[in-house]
Amino acid sequence: QVQLVESGGGLVQAGGSLRLSCAASGRTFSSYAMGWFRQAPGKEREFVAAFSWSGSNTYYADSVKGRFTISRVSSKNTVYLQMNSLKAEDTAVYYCAARPHGRRWSLAGDYDYWGQGTQVTVSS
Repeated sequence: QVQLVESGGGLVQAGGSLRLSCAASGRTFSSYAMGWFRQAPGKEREFVAAFSWSGSNTYYADSVKGRFTISRVSSKNTVYLQMNSLKAEDTAVYYCAARPHGRRWSLAGDYDYWGQGTQVTVSS
């Protein structure tokens, strides 16, 4: 079992920055790869960023590439999403998630565990 708890969301002006955190407990980085997704009202959940299973590679959606950075501190079992140059279209609930080895990093359905989500609102 894996438990995930996100924090760090809030209201920010366009062009600003936020850092989201995802604290994981249970069988985490040794057994699962981590990713971030988001869901805006009326839209499907979409991929944002993820680690490869080894943790040595990172992947990003085209819409956030160059603005968002995924990172982790293994000793703290915590994954981060640094979000810079935020835009109004980044407004969504952001979720961290964990997937087992061999699953695809960009598909929400391939992730087994999810946090409760944290709201990010970017005002224009």
